[in-house]
Amino acid sequence: MMIAGRRADILHRVFTLGIWLKGFDGVLEIVGGVLLLVTNPSTLNRFVMVLTQHELVEDPKDWLATTMRHMVAQLSANTQLFGSLYLIIHGLVKLGIVVGVWQGYRSAYPVAIGFLSLFIAYQLYRLSYQPSLGLLLLTLFDVVIVGLTWREYRQHTV
Repeated sequence: MMIAGRRADILHRVFTLGIWLKGFDGVLEIVGGVLLLVTNPSTLNRFVMVLTQHELVEDPKDWLATTMRHMVAQLSANTQLFGSLYLIIHGLVKLGIVVGVWQGYRSAYPVAIGFLSLFIAYQLYRLSYQPSLGLLLLTLFDVVIVGLTWREYRQHTV
């Protein structure tokens, strides 16, 4: 019995940490989305050039730096608008879910599971045509959070 209680405590702590990370990520997405929305493409391009310059001097084939430069150079106004709105909406949804869970709203748990499941489905779709280790890790993290959210929800409804 002692082991089951300890396991439940560890899972609750992991859930709490995951929710905090989702909230922090939501805030970062909102800030990033707003910055992307108000920054013109040439300023963004200069910023990425300065940000990646040192890395490319050390390794001219650095994957992350070259990918960032390529993405920013190809960024259209429509893509920038879509990206910024996606980040803002995604961040607001995450933040709303986190606040709802922390406030103890039982309905926040199924909403969190639903939205995270939609995000997972979209991320899996993206992975199907553009594999990415970062996106795969984010998707796995979201799957774990959905499982832990379901477990927490069941405990709050019993």
